[in-house]
Amino acid sequence: MRIGIVSETYPPEINGVALTVHSLASGMVGRGHSVDLIRPRQPHPCQDEPGIDVLSVRGGALPRYPGLRFGLPAGRTLRQHWQRQRPDAIYVATEGPLGWSAVRAAARLGIPVSSGFHTRFDSYADHYGLGLLTPLVRGYLRRFHQRAAATLVPTDALAQELHAMGICNARLLRRAVDTQLFHPNQRDDQLRDSWGVDAATPVVLYVGRIAPEKNLELAVQAFRVIQQRVPQARYVWVGDGPARAALEAAHPDFIFAGVQRDEALARHYASADLFPFPSLSETFGNVILEALAAGLPVVAYAEGAAREHLIDGVNGYCIESGNAAAFIDAAARLAGNPGLIRHMGRAAHVGVAGLSPDAVIRDFETLLREMAEENQHEHLATAAHA
Repeated sequence: MRIGIVSETYPPEINGVALTVHSLASGMVGRGHSVDLIRPRQPHPCQDEPGIDVLSVRGGALPRYPGLRFGLPAGRTLRQHWQRQRPDAIYVATEGPLGWSAVRAAARLGIPVSSGFHTRFDSYADHYGLGLLTPLVRGYLRRFHQRAAATLVPTDALAQELHAMGICNARLLRRAVDTQLFHPNQRDDQLRDSWGVDAATPVVLYVGRIAPEKNLELAVQAFRVIQQRVPQARYVWVGDGPARAALEAAHPDFIFAGVQRDEALARHYASADLFPFPSLSETFGNVILEALAAGLPVVAYAEGAAREHLIDGVNGYCIESGNAAAFIDAAARLAGNPGLIRHMGRAAHVGVAGLSPDAVIRDFETLLREMAEENQHEHLATAAHA
């Protein structure tokens, strides 16, 4: 099959959506398909990948997120491009102007299209002082995803939330994690030395976008309580974002490692000891799976990946959504108990060891193949009645 993938974020950008879309694209190539990737043009050339043809379209800088871009509408360009090289099916991963024009162009050409629900933009409005816009954002998301044959979601809980929003075409496509890359054996004593800690010092880790929607204030509060119990504890932050500069200025004792990729990221995970993740805005949270695979007990709210993979008291603590006091208490209790960290860390790795990225790609392939075949049957039936 020839698969069209439209995304307004893609590596070398580092975020959960970009990495998930890249995994789907490269996975489809690995199964013998060709991929037609549409993405915003980057200031610097992107690395070519065998089997993935890239069409770069006009884009603009995303406010407050250096390095990230959004795609401008490109309906005519997409129609002309897909008329020359028609995909069997299209996956639109993002809901921005480029994504919207892709859905409309696919409809005009009669190409089956699925969408992905990766980001709760409706909940982001509150974090940026735009809460009055939340109903408008939800209305836009509902109209966007209802135009697709299927909206792919990573959890049953999210499918139910979308149904309540009026998006009734949700289909489950679970996530997995590379357990060969994210593994406890990536622990690096030299990296810990650079953080100024010994084997007995607990290192708390944050990985992700450093931005208001991640509930960073609670992360800081939890660590300060941890410090009251374990004064020598250190906090390592991996990632970048609009809140980093202010956070770094206000907390000079924190270690900011910047954006890390691949093996370097895996070493940062495995060299830490626990992973409190206070975000309430995740559709999934790939970082939770990565932390578990690396052998870190996780403290998180019962949302997304945590609801699916955290077993409270076994591989971490799964906290009732919004209960900040319980979150802080669980993080502090865990940080102060080295034996519990080791015990839960072993359970964390074992608990996700069976997740298969290959199974996710097979499910994605099956969905797109079914869409393409159904579309072909509809065209044949229409021609037979003409």
